[in-house]
Amino acid sequence: MPSLRYALVAYVKNDAGVFAERLARELHPSTVHLSAHLTLLPPRTLPGSEASALQLVEEICGHSASFEVELGHVATFLPTTPTVYVKVSHSASLMCDLHRRLNTGALAYQEEWPYVPHLTIAKMENEALALAAAETARQRWSSFHGSRLVQLEQLTFVREDSPNHWIDLAPVHLGASLVSRR
Repeated sequence: MPSLRYALVAYVKNDAGVFAERLARELHPSTVHLSAHLTLLPPRTLPGSEASALQLVEEICGHSASFEVELGHVATFLPTTPTVYVKVSHSASLMCDLHRRLNTGALAYQEEWPYVPHLTIAKMENEALALAAAETARQRWSSFHGSRLVQLEQLTFVREDSPNHWIDLAPVHLGASLVSRR
């Protein structure tokens, strides 16, 4: 049985998030189940228990103030992966700092790639599809007139239930204790 994977995300529920979800569904219809989000901890197996990981998330996030990020331009992770995303342009350093502080102890993981704060639009099957999707995303994003600001106040600890299907385990507020899971 494969090891369970976990991640820590901030759902983007404002107009930019709605835009990203609609665009993702258009570019890659098989991802209709994925919500727009910023990733603080990319998918990982845990070196310890789920409970100890949640305790560490609560401790670190409880001592971290909420902050606002601004979404910038569309980019890809080519040639590494065929992923199209919107880069975080303002407060990326705050996301990197929080990522660094979280990637320790019960959450420690040797990640495949350097951490880049971003809002994923779509992970395509190959480079050609990613290039075409990126061009479409750039055109659409340039005509998006809603707010590109995202307030990071609540994060969600998630677990992969089956390949590319994630379930929410626990919400956690920055600067506060873990929200009850009941």
